[in-house]
Amino acid sequence: MPYTSFIMKGNFKYVCRYFSRSSIDITPEVKNALNNRKPVIALESALITHGLPYPKNVETALEMEHIIKSHNIIPATIGIINGRVKAGMCPEQINVLGMPAEKKTIKVSRRDFPYVLSQGLNGGTTVSGTLVIANALGIQFFVTGGIGGVHIDGQNSLDISADLFELSRCAIMVVSAGIKSILDIGRTLEYLETVGVCVASYDSNGEFPAFYTKLSGYQSVCNVTSPYEAAGLLEQCQNTGSGVLLAVPILEERITKTEIDKAIENARQICEKQGITGKNITPFVLSEVSRLTKGLSMETNISLLKNNSLIGSKIALEYYSKLSSTSKSIFEIKKSLNKSRKSPVVIGGSNVDYVLQVDEDLKVIIMCQN
Repeated sequence: MPYTSFIMKGNFKYVCRYFSRSSIDITPEVKNALNNRKPVIALESALITHGLPYPKNVETALEMEHIIKSHNIIPATIGIINGRVKAGMCPEQINVLGMPAEKKTIKVSRRDFPYVLSQGLNGGTTVSGTLVIANALGIQFFVTGGIGGVHIDGQNSLDISADLFELSRCAIMVVSAGIKSILDIGRTLEYLETVGVCVASYDSNGEFPAFYTKLSGYQSVCNVTSPYEAAGLLEQCQNTGSGVLLAVPILEERITKTEIDKAIENARQICEKQGITGKNITPFVLSEVSRLTKGLSMETNISLLKNNSLIGSKIALEYYSKLSSTSKSIFEIKKSLNKSRKSPVVIGGSNVDYVLQVDEDLKVIIMCQN
């Protein structure tokens, strides 16, 4: 099956992996918005399956969708049900993923798609998994709580989230509250620089947020102060082919940095004693932190998810407004050029025949620039 697309622009040529659309069920609302260049915001489902307890998980997911819809934007919650990728879900489907069930629900990153799809399982897509599908569909925005990153002692264990590498090859803006506080924020920022991801904070005076709290102790490479500036940042980043991580500080801190750091350290020690490894570490530690903080960390998580949905919606509207304006001006330029176009004179020439056999799943994008 073809999983590669070839992209040529100017003097540059690069190859990126491609996810076949034949495995994706797209709702009519999402499909219509994409076909008509209307704003769509992707939402992950690992939050529903592994991030929050039932029924808070389902309630929060639906509230995020409501905030996005209130700005006349189509939300596309992405997940997997019975081995089919869903781009856009109805409340009943969200509830299916959110309810505790006998059928195992997998936390899905890029590497997990073949197994989950082939076995007909249910899955909650992580930031990485959601980016894969959003990129395949041409969705420009993705709202989440916090991204994965380099784990504590990751320089030895090499436990580094696939979220980071996926961000480097998807020209999408990820609106989040930064990097999850249970991770090594400093090393994660260094890794993002290495793979070429643009990292910016939103109206934070240059301070990079720390998910549960406003300050991480690290400076942002750049800071934008309005939806207009953020939209312009994405517009320029798309020329590089990599994504943007926009970190939005929590509006109101419900817990101090000292308290959350202590809870995280205790949760990590419990995790090590129980021998929990791999992709199970993050959901376990987050659950323990919530228990140790008596639910304050979970309340903070829900609050920042809603705020990120609001900020992401405002930026998406600004971006598509700029896009519409640009498209119109380009059309007008082409129209004026057509009016002044003269009949060409060909001196010498040759006929060249091209024979193409096109496969339905093959994605070939060729853009030429003089």
